Amino acid sequence: MSFEQLTKEVIELAKEVGAFIREESKKFNVNDIEYKGYNNLVSYVDKTAEQKIVAVLEKLLPEAGFITEEETINKKGDVFNWVVDPLDGTTNFIHGLPVFSVSIALEQNKQLVLGVVYEINQDECFYAWQGGGAWLNGRNINVTSHSEFSRTLLATGFPYYNFEKENEYLNVVKEFMQQCHGIRRMGSAAVDMAYVACGRFDGYFEYNINLYDIAAGVVIVREAGGTAFNFAGEDEFFVSREVIASNGRIGEAMKAIIRKHFN
Repeated sequence: MSFEQLTKEVIELAKEVGAFIREESKKFNVNDIEYKGYNNLVSYVDKTAEQKIVAVLEKLLPEAGFITEEETINKKGDVFNWVVDPLDGTTNFIHGLPVFSVSIALEQNKQLVLGVVYEINQDECFYAWQGGGAWLNGRNINVTSHSEFSRTLLATGFPYYNFEKENEYLNVVKEFMQQCHGIRRMGSAAVDMAYVACGRFDGYFEYNINLYDIAAGVVIVREAGGTAFNFAGEDEFFVSREVIASNGRIGEAMKAIIRKHFN
């Protein structure tokens, strides 16, 4: 099956799981919250959504392994691995804030080759596959052409634990704030990446982030004409747990400012 055909199958899956999450959001009870760690929230909705995703993906590509947030399956593939965040923006979901998504990516020989991000509340499906361009609900999308910070809108994510670098992070935010139109914090890294791809944001950065949060977004941003790398400018996210996504015109300048404060 081609990457294009696989993407079409994953889109349908993401929408089906998104519909389940949407319905659960109408009746979700805060007493159903569990804690994986400090400020790291999870619920039965995350776990059930992941199980639904895994069940279908196993049939689509039986030889593939999985990297998933909720670890409902322990299977690693030699060539292919699905990278899954069943509910990116769990804290928003729990508090009734309407920005959360399903994020599914495919990795081949440790290279990200397919990505789907379904933002549930707006019914917006962003997707891309290697060499196929980036799309939003059937419409081709591209990053912005802004090259000066004074014309840009940026996004970030606040750390909810691992506060050892909070001063460095706040210094980065302060410098960006003084140069751009503003900084937004949506609460879903997958959505942040998708919004860079379609031109709503010009750039996005975050540290202490996981691969499953951003994997699909990396593919979509790159296929939309942008760039995505870690704070060192490298194509490695699993260990570094950092990301800078941009329209390709301000990425290096973003990296320079971030590295000035993060060394």
